Amino acid sequence: MQAIQHIESVPGKCGGKPCIAGTRIRVWDIHVWHNLRGQSPEQIVADFPQLTLADVYAALAYYLDHREEIQRQAKEDEEFVAEMKRKQGVTKFDLLKQRLGLDDQVQ
Repeated sequence: MQAIQHIESVPGKCGGKPCIAGTRIRVWDIHVWHNLRGQSPEQIVADFPQLTLADVYAALAYYLDHREEIQRQAKEDEEFVAEMKRKQGVTKFDLLKQRLGLDDQVQ
């Protein structure tokens, strides 16, 4: 019997982060949709028909088995984005959002 590989980490694909095999959908994305937004595995498959229920459950299991590593990667990504925004400074888009009342955090 051959095991089906659902999760892969490939350098250069999604920053080397674990994703559903053959897609660019990260394990982190599945975690967010299911655990943070409350979507059922069936809803996720309906939104992304290239996935199977087995893919979604494999991603959730992988997240549970590697939670600390995946959360660390997500935190590093957030810190990188914050640093890039800080270096970039206020953009014309930020000013437009502020003028339209869509963003109160322009510094």
